[in-house]
Amino acid sequence: MAGMEQLGRVWNVVPIAAGVLIPVKDTSGITFVCTGDDTFTVKSAATYNGSPTALAAIGRYYSNTAVNGSAAWTDSGDITPVNNVAIASGTVVFYVDESDLPAGAEYVEVTVAASGLVTAIVGDLKVQRTPANLRVLSGSTS
Repeated sequence: MAGMEQLGRVWNVVPIAAGVLIPVKDTSGITFVCTGDDTFTVKSAATYNGSPTALAAIGRYYSNTAVNGSAAWTDSGDITPVNNVAIASGTVVFYVDESDLPAGAEYVEVTVAASGLVTAIVGDLKVQRTPANLRVLSGSTS
């Protein structure tokens, strides 16, 4: 192996992340990629078993009318931070920085109102590991 791949060096991922509490430990933040006709709401919690509360952390988002890469991204521009974003179809992407979480909160999740899909890309890893040794991102041991 010539060098470390991006998984473990730059990012980690939770492919099916709707309603999953994900720790911001060892990372600068999480990018959420959301698809489907739905409303996507950001929440935070102090612990994995804690009660998540709405978090106004979306200060900019990018939307795309396609899910297959055949359309250009549209930038919302800077907005007053909100806790949710709704799309009729296509994709929306937004970033939640670790500094967006209130004091004591270590977990973030995105919930869906109906059946939208959410992927979480945990990026700018502060601790780099081989993929087999990455932090478990869901569960009470995360």
